[in-house]
Amino acid sequence: MDFSLDQELQELRQRTREFIAEQVIPLEFDSRQTPHGPSEELRNELVERARKAGLLTPHASRELGGLGLSHRAKAIVFEEAGYSPLGPIALHIHAPDEGNIHMLEMIASEAQKDRWLKPMVDGRIRSCFAMTEPSPGAGSDPSMLATTAVRDGDDYILNGRKWFITGATGASVAIIMARTEDGGATMFLSDTDQPGFKVERMMDSLDSCFTGGHGVVDIENLRVPAENILGEVGKGFRYAQVRLAPARLTHCMRWLGAARRAHDIACDYARTRESFGRPLGEHQGVGFMLADNELDLHSTRLAVWHCAWVLDQGERGNLESSMTKVLSSEAIWRVVDRAVQILGGQGVTGEKIVERIFRDVRPFRIYDGPSEVHRMSIARKLLASGQR
Repeated sequence: MDFSLDQELQELRQRTREFIAEQVIPLEFDSRQTPHGPSEELRNELVERARKAGLLTPHASRELGGLGLSHRAKAIVFEEAGYSPLGPIALHIHAPDEGNIHMLEMIASEAQKDRWLKPMVDGRIRSCFAMTEPSPGAGSDPSMLATTAVRDGDDYILNGRKWFITGATGASVAIIMARTEDGGATMFLSDTDQPGFKVERMMDSLDSCFTGGHGVVDIENLRVPAENILGEVGKGFRYAQVRLAPARLTHCMRWLGAARRAHDIACDYARTRESFGRPLGEHQGVGFMLADNELDLHSTRLAVWHCAWVLDQGERGNLESSMTKVLSSEAIWRVVDRAVQILGGQGVTGEKIVERIFRDVRPFRIYDGPSEVHRMSIARKLLASGQR
């Protein structure tokens, strides 16, 4: 594996770093930042800034107007964007749009791309991915999918209830996972302004980094033309893996940047804050926490780059993405938690962005599969193979 960066990628990293510092970070305490994420007005302003900087939707193909980044290049750019909670929103690389754009580009028909994908890449509309359901429906176990899709002539009639649907409020299009009459899971594309699709409410949550927050969605007799099936009937779970394996990795990339930001702030504070006659960082207890942060950041970055390399080789990378997701989410949590401890009162209040980062990264150990589920999957593969 070659981890060196060519000149073009180094320049892109620097350009992204400068954009985040000059155009994004000054807006972090803007009044348009709400408990349910940046408002649409703030999002649109951020997107327009990224467009002018030539950094909008960089993971999309060049044919669609993106930069056509490899997974390794995404690791560099997404980490830089994640340095601010608003950075991924600005570059239009946040969940769920980032993963949805990737999946639609691989699976959608040309008509579907013209209708939904191109406006998404251009940042003009947002999307949501409606798979998770309240008990007894699908959560960490997608085989429990309860939403139904019944054929009615040239259409399907969908019924079900989804929840914790990121970005549902304000999304223009939804990718809905439903079970067809033959028992298979199928993905459907639907405009969200259709009768039968209703965001019942927004859920209060720890994080506040996703535009549109997390919503509860009622799907009642939603009529979807058969031509709006994404891919083929019954292959929804297979397509979900097309989306989820890279999406787990891009979560790691973005939150690695957030953890680095928290660590940088803690380091600066430890250098300048006096305690018992000397800088805080010179006390061994604090110095060791900073050292442990550097170790966790380093190991996380290596894991992310290795997984990106695997995906760039054309491999599925499901095992690698599971391992990287567990390692990263837990290491990133430790980094930010230590940063809060070092900052003391400033770490648990809005005086520093670290408090917000702390709330944003804690759910990462749950999103895209809890650590426990990934450990189950890793163990199952090890036991089945008989070797590593």
